Amino acid sequence: ALAYGNSVVFKPADLVPGSAWALSEIIVRAGQLPAGVFNLVMGPGSKVGQTLVASSKVRALTFTGSVSTGRRIGMACMERGAKVQLEMGGKNPLVVLDDADLEVAVSVATNGSFFSTGQRCTGSSRLIVQAGIHDRFVAALRERLSTLKVDHALKAGTDIGPVASQDQLDQDRFYIDLARQEGCTVAFGGELLEREAPGYYLSPALITETHNQMRVNREEIFGPVATVIRVADYEEALHVANDTIFGLSSGICTTSLKYATDFKRRSTAGMVMVNLPTAGVDYHAPFGGRKGSSHGPREQGAYAREFYTSVKTAYTLA
Repeated sequence: ALAYGNSVVFKPADLVPGSAWALSEIIVRAGQLPAGVFNLVMGPGSKVGQTLVASSKVRALTFTGSVSTGRRIGMACMERGAKVQLEMGGKNPLVVLDDADLEVAVSVATNGSFFSTGQRCTGSSRLIVQAGIHDRFVAALRERLSTLKVDHALKAGTDIGPVASQDQLDQDRFYIDLARQEGCTVAFGGELLEREAPGYYLSPALITETHNQMRVNREEIFGPVATVIRVADYEEALHVANDTIFGLSSGICTTSLKYATDFKRRSTAGMVMVNLPTAGVDYHAPFGGRKGSSHGPREQGAYAREFYTSVKTAYTLA
């Protein structure tokens, strides 16, 4: 936004304003921007955020957050003709085929599903595994999860930190309990943990014996919780991966160039990874999804120009 000459009002999530404050302090200390070009405001979205959404002085609004909030913001902006860019939820699939390198697949799943406490919109929440490798993959992933250390995020050796809030912890536990009610097996984790540092600690949960129509596979959880869906072949895996209202990120683990190429072409996600975590992105490349995950121009890279600039066509008679 700044690079394209816009003034900015930055409103971070009210639960985690620390990094936004630090960034703002750095920008102010640099002293390169005129007063009023970069602004930081804090507070609950229901008040501060709503004020920004409704203000006629805000000509364009970019939002990252939940689907429900994003839809409300989108409708409000459209009613007054403001440009809007939305990055919302995901139910991102990672497909693991029989020919996958097992060690690579487990590493990719661990990173994409559980690192950053699973609180990434691009995280791998559905692990779609072909039958021939299913049991070996689940066993190896359980073993890998047993080695992860859950503790304060800044403590040396920590792999997974606490979830963001009590509400998020309650939501994670709700879906773990719901999975049991739906007939699934909690193959690992999903337990409350006590640690010396205050926080909401949950062991990474791996849920098996699921199918794609269960709520745990339809609704975004946004925590260290991943489900496993067993499939017969590549075509079923592709169908299950695309069978979602979301379309942010998707991935496949395979040693087959044929399947990798076909998946990149036929996946209905905005970003596709091969033998890499679904949550890994480069900041110079376009970021965004399809279907219910995103609305408006892509973020990041050269494609960001579409949102942060306006096209003007001028004619002159000489």
